[in-house]
Amino acid sequence: MLETVALSVLTSFLTSAWNGAAGEMGKNTLLSAGALARRTLGRETPMPSGPEEWQALAGQLHARLGQDPQRAGEWALLLRSLPDQALPLAPAAGLPPASRDFTNHQKVLKQLKREATRPAAGRPRVALLHGPPGIGTTAVALHFGAVLYAQFPDGQFYVDLRDPSGGHGPEPAAVLLRLLRQMGVPPERMPPSASGREELYRHLTAGRRALVVVDHVSSAAQVRALVPATPDVLLLVVVSGRPFALEAERVPVPPLSDRYAVRMLRKAAGPENVARVKARMPELLERCGGNAFALKAEALRLRAEEDDPEPDTGRPDAGGPGDGAGGAPGRDPVRDPGRDPVRNPVRDPVRNPVRDAVQSACDRLRPQTARLLRLTALGGWPSIDAHLAGAAADVLPGEAARMLTEALDVQLLDPDPAGDDRYRFRPEVRRFLADTAGPEHGVPECSAAVGRALDALLNRALHAAHAALPQSWRTEPAPEDGVPYRDEAQGVAVLAAELGNLVRAVSVAVEYQHVTTALRLARALWPLQLKAGYWDDVLPALRLAARCADERRPRSRTAAGLHFQLGHCLGELKRWEEADREARAAVDCERASGHVRGEASSVELLGLLHLYNWQYEAAYERFVEAERIYRRIAPGQEGAQDVPRALALAERHQGRALRGMGRLTESQRLLESAADFFKERGESYNRARALTDLAETLHDAHAYAEALTRITEAEGLLPPEAAPHLRYLAGLRVRCEDGG
Repeated sequence: MLETVALSVLTSFLTSAWNGAAGEMGKNTLLSAGALARRTLGRETPMPSGPEEWQALAGQLHARLGQDPQRAGEWALLLRSLPDQALPLAPAAGLPPASRDFTNHQKVLKQLKREATRPAAGRPRVALLHGPPGIGTTAVALHFGAVLYAQFPDGQFYVDLRDPSGGHGPEPAAVLLRLLRQMGVPPERMPPSASGREELYRHLTAGRRALVVVDHVSSAAQVRALVPATPDVLLLVVVSGRPFALEAERVPVPPLSDRYAVRMLRKAAGPENVARVKARMPELLERCGGNAFALKAEALRLRAEEDDPEPDTGRPDAGGPGDGAGGAPGRDPVRDPGRDPVRNPVRDPVRNPVRDAVQSACDRLRPQTARLLRLTALGGWPSIDAHLAGAAADVLPGEAARMLTEALDVQLLDPDPAGDDRYRFRPEVRRFLADTAGPEHGVPECSAAVGRALDALLNRALHAAHAALPQSWRTEPAPEDGVPYRDEAQGVAVLAAELGNLVRAVSVAVEYQHVTTALRLARALWPLQLKAGYWDDVLPALRLAARCADERRPRSRTAAGLHFQLGHCLGELKRWEEADREARAAVDCERASGHVRGEASSVELLGLLHLYNWQYEAAYERFVEAERIYRRIAPGQEGAQDVPRALALAERHQGRALRGMGRLTESQRLLESAADFFKERGESYNRARALTDLAETLHDAHAYAEALTRITEAEGLLPPEAAPHLRYLAGLRVRCEDGG
């Protein structure tokens, strides 16, 4: 049987299992490999942490298999029973649509095409497209993708790293995660480690002809792992601002010349409107400075003038001089001509066409709409809806929705690709609005606006978290006010839709000294990391919140809960040392606060970290300790209602650890007890998990017929959407049938 387990095949299997061990079934695959590795080598083998260590382990195993035909057969069955690990490159929706008003930049497009079509000659195809904010870098990238669509038959993939808050954007591992999602990688196949994601990215793009566009990049580190190793993949890095050091073809996007600026105005505003302002065209062009964003803003203004050439200054919202339409309420552009953005533009030493355009757009809005935008911009929210904007401005959502539509019409907001009546600020637009909020409205009102937005996000998060995990003591009860959600699915969906805002809200709350709000927001992220696998996304917020809790609520239950969440998150990302440290901090805080249930749960987390790291003895000791702590909770005490279920889970985990240790009889007894408990409680999913573990143990004990019976039971309990679990059971069935 040894010939079916070549060293290369064994190495490939182990590294693939490690890279793909996301979700429950990915972990089960690794646990099976760990248990078999222990039986093969006759000793505990901690899980390797990198490709070189996996290769070394594969070499040790292969050498031993030459002397042990029975173990060679077991490895052959394990490798053969698993489903095909190959993933196809699935073309996604492609790039966003290009602008209809795109004008010129032919030299830029030629330079990009030259990089895309030159002889490869061993040089990766990478272009760094850069220019000042609003100049049109994104428009160039999208137009290029549309024109050369046929050049990339295997797909065009777009990732936008836009960070309206002005931060540094996502970490490199999170950028890879976003790109792999675009490439069709399902959550259960997403590698948890950065190295695993990079390897999968290179596997998916090998030999392909594809375009990868990463927009609003802020550092070379974010995209360095994306530099293609295959000759027909082009990586197009788009930077709004100064370029950075990256081995790439640098392609600057210059301002439009006056000739092409006028052509863009004609496209966007109509030739008749451009002809109408011919006399002041030189001044308009000077003000816009060839900036595409500013030119489109002027085009929108010209169209608005055409629709309403003589506004009724008697109406409060008509934009007349008496109501402050030329700026903040109370300013009169007739008496204060320096504020008239059309006839008397402010002559700054260094002109910023985007900011001039934003000021001009604000001056054309109703004062209350401009106020809403400025107050909403203070938070740096990744996405905005009427609920959030209304809270910031203290207006009803219906009125806020109308204001957001007005802002969209004058280009101060962009539609959010996520849809659902959501919008986004351009970073430069948001910065200008936030900078002017204080002078226009005063510090107290700005601070109150941020507080209202945080309260609105917290209320929504608490309702959603409670709906997602209605029985969990790790989520707060739903508030009495606000909108409840109907079920777990809707709760998770709402949290996922608000994820960017919730993560941002934690840092905003800390910055504004809303400490309790920051900690509660971070705690509300628990369903997303437990049920939806958003580990990379929530990690920055959890780090910040845990640090804040240690400073402001040391050794409290809140600090314990945050360290627990952070430890769980780091464990899912296989950052074992950090995860272990956070789990131990959670144990310490729970113990100090006298929270017995929390202490037991945190000890159990430590056991799971050991288990998934193939440290079976240490895992078993922690699970036994957790059981002992749970049993200290007497009837009537806090958490007593959770004890029976917690003990059943502890039995299941002990059974899994015992299987890894080779103590199969004890493992079988505990797993049968856990499965029986969940059967009595009607918990089909947990019963199916316990039955799967039991079938694994029976397989290892060569009780193949009984294992097949348990597999059939587990399959009958799982719905069709539990596809990864069902596929795993199908593979386990193959192992049992072939083994028998």
